[in-house]
This record gives sequence, structure tokens and C-alpha cells, in this order.
Amino acid sequence: MTETKKTAATKTTAKKAAPAKKATTAKTTTTKTTATKTAAAKAPVANAKLSSAIYATGKRKDSVARVYLMPGKGNITINGVAMKEYFKRPVLQMILVQPFDVTKRDGAYDVIAMVQGGGLSGQAGAVKHGISKALEKAEPDLRKALKVAGFLTRDSRVVERKHYGYHKARRSTQFSKR
Repeated sequence: MTETKKTAATKTTAKKAAPAKKATTAKTTTTKTTATKTAAAKAPVANAKLSSAIYATGKRKDSVARVYLMPGKGNITINGVAMKEYFKRPVLQMILVQPFDVTKRDGAYDVIAMVQGGGLSGQAGAVKHGISKALEKAEPDLRKALKVAGFLTRDSRVVERKHYGYHKARRSTQFSKR
């Protein structure tokens, strides 16, 4: 009889041990999620250095850029990274510099931008829009040149939604004769 009691006791302890392991894995999962949340919360934020800068918001597609403009040597920083490393394609780099080229203010201002949402093309357009608005605030006489170039107008084109019965927004189903 003692052997049956021992085997029954070992079976119950084995059952109790299994749920305990699940509870520890759940705890480790929550710590991982908390770690990722804190990493996301460490996104670049405005600091005391930017309080004297000229602020403007630029938008394009799904991207929103917070742009700070201050007198400097022409350094452009996006999300804490240099422009040439953040936007590796020369076309996107050219888009960012356009407002300075039109107004002939190359190297006159430093730009710190924080961009969220969308892809790289939309983000470049959002930063360009923000730089243009900030330049206008800094020097109101530049408004005419920026307006003629079309940099002060928000490009409102966005992706069309998918419609019912279609593969994409307008892509219809393939025709079948039989």
C-alpha cells in the first residue's frame, strides 16, 4: 500500500509542477513586452535645446514630421540620425534640400526632424513640408518663393481604400470566358 501512495504522490507533484512552469513563462513574456514598450517610448523628443528653435509640422501621405529649424551650418538630422544615413536614396535627400535651394539659404539653418508613420517617400515629403513652413515662419519674405514652388501646400494625395469585390482599390477580378 505504501508503494501506491508514493506513486500517487509523485503523480500529483508532477501535475502541480507543470502549471508553475507556464506561469513563469508568462511572467517572462510580460517582461519582454514591457521592454519593447520602453524601447518604443525612447523615441526622440524635444529637449531644452530645441525650445528656442522655430517649430513647424509637415504632413505627407500617412507621415507626420515635427521640424525644428535653428540657425546653424546646414546639418539635417532625422530621428536622431544624419540625413544621408536615414534617407540613403539621393532622390529623397534632394527632396529635403529643395526648400533651401529655392530660397538660396543653403547651409544657413540646422534642421532637427522627428518623423512618424508612412514610408520613406512620405516621410521625406513630410519633412520637406515642415522645413518649408518653418522657413516661412523664420523669414516671412520667403513666402512668395516657397508658395510659387508649391512647398507650402500639403500634398493631400493618399492611398485609395480597397473596395468590396475588388482585389485592390480598382483592380478587378480576372475575366473568365468559361
